[in-house]
Amino acid sequence: MRLTFEDRAVRERNRPLRALAAGSVGNFIEWYEFGVYGYVATVVADRFFTPAGGSAAEGLVRTYASFGLAFFFRPLGAALFGRLADRLGRRPVLILVVALMTGATALIGVLPTYAQAGALAPWLLTFLRVVQGLSAGGEFGGAVAMLTEFAPPGRRGLYGAWQSFTVALGLLGGAGVAVGLSVFLTADQFGSWGWRLPFLLALPLGALALWLRIGLDETPQFREPTADTVGAVRVPVRAIAPAVARVMGWSAAGYTFLVVLPSYLQAALHTGFRTALLATVVANLGFAAAILPAGLLSDRVGRRPVMLAGAGLVVLLALPLLHLLRDPGTPAAVKGAALCGAGAVVGLMAGGPALLAEMFPARARCTGLGLAYALSNAVFSGCAGLIITEAVRRTGNLDVPGYYAAATCAVSVLALLGPPRTKAG
Repeated sequence: MRLTFEDRAVRERNRPLRALAAGSVGNFIEWYEFGVYGYVATVVADRFFTPAGGSAAEGLVRTYASFGLAFFFRPLGAALFGRLADRLGRRPVLILVVALMTGATALIGVLPTYAQAGALAPWLLTFLRVVQGLSAGGEFGGAVAMLTEFAPPGRRGLYGAWQSFTVALGLLGGAGVAVGLSVFLTADQFGSWGWRLPFLLALPLGALALWLRIGLDETPQFREPTADTVGAVRVPVRAIAPAVARVMGWSAAGYTFLVVLPSYLQAALHTGFRTALLATVVANLGFAAAILPAGLLSDRVGRRPVMLAGAGLVVLLALPLLHLLRDPGTPAAVKGAALCGAGAVVGLMAGGPALLAEMFPARARCTGLGLAYALSNAVFSGCAGLIITEAVRRTGNLDVPGYYAAATCAVSVLALLGPPRTKAG
């Protein structure tokens, strides 16, 4: 059946919207899973990394070590899948990586525990985390390239911000599922089998992502090759370090306040599991609410001013936030407002995806921006839980998360004040 001129015009207008959906849903699954793992870290530590006689603190450190290991495979995934996406196109690689992520996540939900399989259990879990790390490394570069390359003129910041927005939705989804299960299940039920359900939910989500991506067109740069897309894939290596520095604060502060917070509240402040998760939900709501307005604003005033505002505010407010949370005299409503505000400040750094995309030419975009983001996340996100938990355990200093977030954001401020290196400034 041949399409009429009107049908072709409608399909052409709908391409950016379908790309938005296809790119976003895969990213949602990635961050839903990473969020779930962080939120149920204490349960995973008990089931996989705490043999009889082991301490809960040691098990939590091992859990975060596995968490961090997956992040260190993300740069490898970014290099491997990014190179394929820059050579073959965004679409086939995005189909492959979401299939890998879905399969690995669902398999975590059926793994035997340490009590059932002994020392094999943590090794199986770590292997699946590695597969997730590889696929996640390829997801970001391909998804951001797709979103920004399909974006209408003057809307790259907004379209790129959808990547960050689906991060928030994924984290909220993971937290919401964990909170819901903790409400409807007893502690024994959740610890015995309920923790598996959030991982198994990746199957229907992954099926939806595959359906959207299989029906997706290739981006305009690959449908209509130009001088910017032909030739060898040569990543401008000198742009990697500035790119990592610009987004390292975003990575560190985001994971500190949006993912690590529940375990920190439980281990350091002895907060209940449900209360800790609810606190994270509030922070993620603030994060989600700020992202799209921040992306839209970055299209009007530039990426750097918006990101600078977010990074600078974290430097100023990270320690006061922790002091407020620890103060037993602070009303719950004030603590909730502070957490929501902290999430919103991180959301101001949502111009990161578009900024990274504009630092690399199209023929090396997936590889370049994927590597920069993956390296930043491997060092400053993946290790956040391990660094914070171990530092608090050894020193007893409850200000460690604040120092960590503020220090990394200070480096980002300096990097963002440097030479532009982007088309949009």
